[in-house]
Amino acid sequence: MADGEDEAAKAFDDLRAEVSLLRRAVERLAAERAEPSEMPDYAETLGVISQKLSATAQRVDALVHSPALSLTPEEFGRQTLAASYNARREDHRAFVAAREGLNEVATKIGRQLESHLMADEQRQRVRRVGISGLALGMAMWAILAGPIVRAAPSGWHWPERMAGRSLRMPMWEGGQHLMRTASPAAFFGIVANNRMAVTNREVLEACRTRAAKAKKAVRCTIEVEVQNREKS
Repeated sequence: MADGEDEAAKAFDDLRAEVSLLRRAVERLAAERAEPSEMPDYAETLGVISQKLSATAQRVDALVHSPALSLTPEEFGRQTLAASYNARREDHRAFVAAREGLNEVATKIGRQLESHLMADEQRQRVRRVGISGLALGMAMWAILAGPIVRAAPSGWHWPERMAGRSLRMPMWEGGQHLMRTASPAAFFGIVANNRMAVTNREVLEACRTRAAKAKKAVRCTIEVEVQNREKS
């Protein structure tokens, strides 16, 4: 054992001996004071001191037998260094684990961002394809609609129906609109003649009956109203 360790052990032994001696002296003094006397009674106080000294002696014994006193300065230094190294190693492990967790989180975020970008790109691609398809369909319909409609049977009235749908009008009103747009004068002539026929319906029916009986043309007199000509 090194000199430093011998001196420390000797010092603790001396301290323990002094504490034991002081404790015995206090106990003896307490025993003497327990006898009847006119002097003040210090028995209780001396008992407390004795208890304190006993506790101190126990602590000194624990220190004397402590494993730390059996260590040399070199061993104590090595253990301190080892403990420090272990602590640093645990800190390093915790740092590595935290860094790995951070890298994992960053990787997941990157994958989610990449997936989101891919989804956006796919939606844009689908949108572009849809717009292109719509434009192509409109162009094909504009080119092929006429031949297809004209090739359909006349009883289906596809051209007339398409004209009405294009004008957003019923076929009758759409036809009037087309005639008025194509030739306003002819359209107003048709309207005037129609009104004249409606006004003189009975006269015209009688004339037709007479012509049928005579089997030849007959002369009829009708009324013609003055009408203002509408402008388109």
